[in-house]
Amino acid sequence: MEIVVEKCKRCCSCKEVCPVGAVSEKDGVMVIDESICLGCGCCAASCPSKAIVFA
Repeated sequence: MEIVVEKCKRCCSCKEVCPVGAVSEKDGVMVIDESICLGCGCCAASCPSKAIVFA
């Protein structure tokens, strides 16, 4: 999973739905910790700006 920074509005909906807490905000941008991400797609489905893509 990858967050396209230019599209992200930092609404944090992705962070709220991640079942393992892989999404966080760092230095003003949302990031996904690939080491714990399950690849389930919950974050992508919840993103209103479609800023999260499968990488």
